[in-house]
Amino acid sequence: MTVKVFHAELGTAVATGLLGLAGVIGATELGYGWEESGPQAGYFPFYVGLILIGASLWNLVAAFVHHRQAMAHVAGGGDAEEPFLDRERAGRLGIFLSALLAFVVVTLTMGIYVGSILYITWSAWRQGGYRLPLALGVGAGFAVALYLIFEVIFKIPLLKGPIEPLLGIY
Repeated sequence: MTVKVFHAELGTAVATGLLGLAGVIGATELGYGWEESGPQAGYFPFYVGLILIGASLWNLVAAFVHHRQAMAHVAGGGDAEEPFLDRERAGRLGIFLSALLAFVVVTLTMGIYVGSILYITWSAWRQGGYRLPLALGVGAGFAVALYLIFEVIFKIPLLKGPIEPLLGIY
């Protein structure tokens, strides 16, 4: 499976346009006008949504123009359009997204510290090429840094799981 640049540009333009449309619709529910006391709650989101829709339409038109030029170039004996996402890159992206999803699930069930240790360790070991003991040290060091910065220094409690009470971390 290969995703061409043209298809990625179309998908991105449509997705950002829909995001802008959602912003405009939400802003109209809040009110996007100007009152005596100043702008209504939806004023800023409404105009940001309109700008996003306009930029998305611009990118959509530009994608079609560039695609037509590329097809004319191919018809004239030029190279085919460069792929945006080939099989190898799609596999790496799938591994990355799977690891990220696993991080979210582990964090929600076991807490941020366990999730961070596992995710950072796995990423350093499998994707960074570090030896497992070093990767585990980096993951554990990151979790300790999270604890010290948020819990100790700033007194902001982070999501905890069932292991932290066993370690005495409230």
